[in-house]
Amino acid sequence: MPYIDGFVAAVPSGNREAYLEHATLMGGIMKEFGAIRLVECWGDDVPDGKLTSFPMAVKAEPDETVVFSWVVWPSKAVRDAGWARMMQDPRMQPGAQPMPYDGKRLIYGGFEMALEI
Repeated sequence: MPYIDGFVAAVPSGNREAYLEHATLMGGIMKEFGAIRLVECWGDDVPDGKLTSFPMAVKAEPDETVVFSWVVWPSKAVRDAGWARMMQDPRMQPGAQPMPYDGKRLIYGGFEMALEI
């Protein structure tokens, strides 16, 4: 069964192209290590909430856009092995790639696919 890694981040709005270049590079690396698909979504209609919201979750500033992305892996086992190998790859080491957003405010997690219609 497919396994999903999901991500939400706040990206400076002026860094859209740099972010997409970064995501393209990271997606290529993930595919090298077994990912099937990477999807990047640039926030367009992401309202502020009163109790909770995407912008609140990542502490988005007024000049930032919320991005939502996910990576599809064939299985959790492939994902776990892929991430273990990626973390050893020199391209994934701290400082190897410029970060076009504040990684400390990145939200991420792994999810079992429960339903696909």
